[in-house]
Amino acid sequence: MADVTNLFDEIPDKLPEELFQVLLGTPGVRIERIVSRGHSSPEGFWYDQENHEWVLLLSGAARLTFEGEPPMELRPGTFVNIPAHRRHRVEWTTPAEPTIWLAVHYGPGVEPSS
Repeated sequence: MADVTNLFDEIPDKLPEELFQVLLGTPGVRIERIVSRGHSSPEGFWYDQENHEWVLLLSGAARLTFEGEPPMELRPGTFVNIPAHRRHRVEWTTPAEPTIWLAVHYGPGVEPSS
């Protein structure tokens, strides 16, 4: 029998750091649940990832910025594909409730766990 899990369960009330959980990992694909609560990228920091990432915002709210572009507001249901080496950062996530992301990392160099 398959294990059944809910993406909205087991979310800590306090998160000193963002919570990253690998839900499924195989060579070439890694699916993660990311939980933020008022977290953002450090000042001046840009993600510059080796592989592609498709992200869906499931709950909460966030602001994502791609280098050289204005910030984009994300709300539940918003998704974005981030090509490898597309520099981006999380400007803001709401502190009022958990912001839950579903992230799919894909490409030839993706490791099953990070």
